[in-house]
This record gives sequence, structure tokens and C-alpha cells, in this order.
Amino acid sequence: MTPTNLEATPCKSVQELLERYSAIAYDKQNDLFEVIGENDWSFDMAAGTISFGPALVFPVQILGTFSHSSESWLWAWANTQSGIPKQLLEQALQLKAYGEQQEIDLLKHDAVDAEEDDLHLIGAIASGMFDASGYYLADYGQGVMLITVKSPLIDQHRKHDVARLLHAFPEAISFYEMHHRPAFISYATLKGYTVAEQADTVTATGAGGSLTATFDDLGRLSNLTGSSGK
Repeated sequence: MTPTNLEATPCKSVQELLERYSAIAYDKQNDLFEVIGENDWSFDMAAGTISFGPALVFPVQILGTFSHSSESWLWAWANTQSGIPKQLLEQALQLKAYGEQQEIDLLKHDAVDAEEDDLHLIGAIASGMFDASGYYLADYGQGVMLITVKSPLIDQHRKHDVARLLHAFPEAISFYEMHHRPAFISYATLKGYTVAEQADTVTATGAGGSLTATFDDLGRLSNLTGSSGK
């Protein structure tokens, strides 16, 4: 498993990682939940899969777990007591290596104080970086296991049209705290659009049509319009 977009300048902080990956990750969560709906989950560590019914069985990568009682996050590679197979730790270990290279504390330390909302942050980074089909928070009572899944069944629901971008990006920036302009540029680029920047606008053009994002003096999105391709 190789992270996507590694040719780009490496991110030096969690903030930069969010701006690069959170919007595309949020977009893909729409596709994941379109497939699994409100179905209950069942995890099989020996098989390395999570299922949401007999026809919805997906391979996983385990990122780590959140404890409700201690309000802490433990990376899967540090959870030696659980006997997690090494093949399910590939993404977690690559994030650890990335954190060590770029001096990002969240990624390189085995355990950190956290809130449950932080799982969405970690899930979004992993989902975007490794082009997963999505991430899932599996609450097992005492805590939450954070995983990514990858399946063509989910990926076939991906939408690259202007309507999807117009819907997903404003929702993503309301869900995550980040700088809007670099987040839009990254999102549009990862969706396959060509981006052109001007003083207060960014235009994204692709097979699905074109979008124009306008930003205020603080770089916050003030308007987003689009037109579909012919």
C-alpha cells in the first residue's frame, strides 16, 4: 500500500494533512454510507474483514482504538496485547513513519489524549492518503476501533460531477477546522480537476464541468458556483 499524492510537498502538520485530505475523505464517506446504510457491523480479525451483512464484507486496515474511559487514542501498531496481524497494520505503520519523518506528534507517538471527534480527523487523513474507500468507527462498548476499508463495491459509487463537489466541499469545511483555500485546491485536484488561481478566486475545470470558488481576505470560502460539462 502506497500513499497517494506523495509527489506533492510533504505535509508538516496535522493541519496541512487535513487541508490536503479531509475534503476528499468526507466525499468518500458519502459513498461508503450509501452502500452500508445503518447496518450493524461484525469484525473478523483472523480474516481481516468487517461485514455489514453477508453481501457487504470488506478488507480492512486497523488504525487504532479510542478508549471511552481514559479518553485516549492508541495506535494499532502499539497495541501489542491484541495480537493484530501485521498485514492489518500497514497503513498505521506508514503513518507512523510519516510522522517520524515530518515530526508530527499525533502520528509518531503510540498513545495520546484524544476526544472521539479526533477519530474523524485520523480517519480522514488515512482515507485520503491511502485512497481508501472510506473509514469506519466501530464502537464496541468500551471503546471505538478506527479502520479503513477498500472495496470496488464502494468505489463504483464515486461521483466526480460538479454537483458532488458543490455538495461535499461546503459540508467538509463545516465538519473540519481548516484553511478553506488550500483545502479546495487539494480537493479539486484529487477529484481530477485542473486548478487555476487568481487573487481571490480559484477555478477548477474537468470533464464534469467547472467550479469557481471565491475567498475572502482571510482565505475563507465566501461563494462556490459551478456548471456541468456538456
